[in-house]
Amino acid sequence: MRSAGDAPNCPSGVKRPLMKPIELGPNQPPRFYRGGAAIAALRGGVPAGDRVPEDWVGSTTTLFGEAATGLTRLPDGRTLRDLIQADPQGFLGPAHTERFGADPALLVKLLDAGERLPVHCHPDREFARRHLDCPYGKTEAWIVVDVRGEAPSVHLGFQEPVERETVDRWVRDQETATLLNALNPIEVEPGDAILVPAGVPHAIGAGVFIVELQEPTDLSVMLEWKDFPLDGIADGHLGLGYDVALGCVDRSGWGADRLAALRTRPAGSDGPAVAPVFPAEADPFFRADRVRITGTPWGFAPGFALLVVLDGEGSLLTEAGDELTLRRGATVLVPYAAGSVEIRGALDLVRCLPPAPDAA
Repeated sequence: MRSAGDAPNCPSGVKRPLMKPIELGPNQPPRFYRGGAAIAALRGGVPAGDRVPEDWVGSTTTLFGEAATGLTRLPDGRTLRDLIQADPQGFLGPAHTERFGADPALLVKLLDAGERLPVHCHPDREFARRHLDCPYGKTEAWIVVDVRGEAPSVHLGFQEPVERETVDRWVRDQETATLLNALNPIEVEPGDAILVPAGVPHAIGAGVFIVELQEPTDLSVMLEWKDFPLDGIADGHLGLGYDVALGCVDRSGWGADRLAALRTRPAGSDGPAVAPVFPAEADPFFRADRVRITGTPWGFAPGFALLVVLDGEGSLLTEAGDELTLRRGATVLVPYAAGSVEIRGALDLVRCLPPAPDAA
């Protein structure tokens, strides 16, 4: 950390002392489904097991019902959550803290589906406030990094409207084939991005590797658990019972036009070097830019960001003169008080951002 005297040219007006970006190591809590090999391959390591399919990047969120599991810890043992609470404006900036307090309001994951995930959904903010005393639901979005196997796909939203009694029966009797077939299958390829509104039932298919942005909770209602090491009756309803929990399910029909509004496709080699990933409807929940640097440096103004480097090599320079090497698989937290940042080299990365403070 440097003082203002180390950085004579400080156009951003960030309060000193400046903070350094933080390179983050893997943070892979155990989960019930298989996966994790693609995360290890991206990061250049060895898989930590066959049921560590998620890497929680820059996490101040815990697994549902857990006190600490899921939190990002730094090498000295401190949690990122504690560091941010000690200096919220330094990490998050004044506009963000005025709106959200000492909370990044964001969870980023690397997720490698080694098998198809069960059909599930997540409550929205209204449901979470009313039933769980939680300000966040779990709207999420997926950026496809890689795929394996034939016709890799996800499943999203009911094809036709479904009566509540029908959903109740499918879940109660675990009519899993019927449930899955009622959803829209969507083949995906690297670069695709899909916004998944809270409440919409979904499943990620085997062989799909994504960067996921989401609201900072671990709230899931399991509609399917047969053939998975889950006890859905005991654990799949957030402690609410299914009579209440299934009230969060979006039972409306999602036709081609509605689905198309949730999906963006790769821009191609002649597309912009920096482009927003998601539609504006995502801004109250999170934002992301896909960044491709091929020689001309690119920079951004002070602000909290989580960077996921998908390919290439380069460097990140702050206005205080700190430099951090970036390479494939790196995940980096950039605090607001790092000041203006410039990135150089040949890199493909995703810049993940919290919700816009002025978004509804």
